[in-house]
Amino acid sequence: MSPEVGTEAPDFTLKNQNREDVTLSSFRGERSVLLVFYPFAFSGICTGELSAVRDDLGSFQNDEVQVLAVSCDHPFALKAWADAQGYEFPLLSDFWPHGRVAQDYGVLNSGAGFALRGTFLVDREGVVRFAEVNAVGEARDQNGWRRAVAALAGV
Repeated sequence: MSPEVGTEAPDFTLKNQNREDVTLSSFRGERSVLLVFYPFAFSGICTGELSAVRDDLGSFQNDEVQVLAVSCDHPFALKAWADAQGYEFPLLSDFWPHGRVAQDYGVLNSGAGFALRGTFLVDREGVVRFAEVNAVGEARDQNGWRRAVAALAGV
């Protein structure tokens, strides 16, 4: 089950594409976090979605909000994908234990071994302020993310 709006976001530590630890709670008191779960690096819809974030990064990431993209891919695959696509935000690997964080967020397709398209905006206090989960193969409307980030910033 996905965390609901108004509840505390499950904490985690995952490796990014550079094999550095990133801990969700390390942003508390500093920045909100836009968590973007996606199925697979190098896949069509995922590349389209994260490239849209890259191309309009200021709408999603700024001094107030950090984007963290999460998949069950290995850090080496994420590094190759980030380099190929020019992604400058962290791509986090939920590779091992496989999909544990995706499971904590209710977005793991355990039968297929990948994360669904789940998006969560976590405020500076660690509370979920926006949550959506899309079906397999269903691209997300990022305008909802923009509105949620702007609302959190009071814009």
